Amino acid sequence: MKVFGAVVLMVCLFPCVGRADELNLATLTCSKYQNEILNPSGSSPKVDSINMVMWLFGFAVAQSGAHVMYGDALPSFGFGLDNECKNNPRESLLEALPNVKLNNANPMDLTMLDCATFESRHVASARSDAESAATIMMWLFGYAVEKSGSHLFDGASVGDFAAALKAQCAKHPEGSLYDALSTVKTSKPWK
Repeated sequence: MKVFGAVVLMVCLFPCVGRADELNLATLTCSKYQNEILNPSGSSPKVDSINMVMWLFGFAVAQSGAHVMYGDALPSFGFGLDNECKNNPRESLLEALPNVKLNNANPMDLTMLDCATFESRHVASARSDAESAATIMMWLFGYAVEKSGSHLFDGASVGDFAAALKAQCAKHPEGSLYDALSTVKTSKPWK
């Protein structure tokens, strides 16, 4: 029951991301990403910028073929993507991401982390620092979306993703987090 409560808490933590329209990385230009998504002129952003960058970071790592999470690399990735987009404003995000150098500091191999260990750590993290746990879930979501062959960001599906990942890990607790991320699907079909 406690684990279910943690999943419900995570779903509730995504209000800004949940308001986002579906974003297609193949058609979303760098200019539009920077001006309308990350720095909108209105007072109500479509997307929480840190979670969006974290999702893109997970996506980019999966796109690179790596199976690791870089613990200290979000700032350098964010600045790298910002520089790439400033230099190439007409480029799509899908084209921009492979051009961002990934800082490989402190890698955590997803093939070596079993689902049971991940789940217990994630539940503990959700209790002690719910915002950080939600941000990590966004990275995992981005990674899984790319592994599924999609290039769509749909913030409204993160709750479905978190529940599907939890269910996959419950079925295969000894399996690796990498395998779970490669297998898990959400209720929304990827395009």
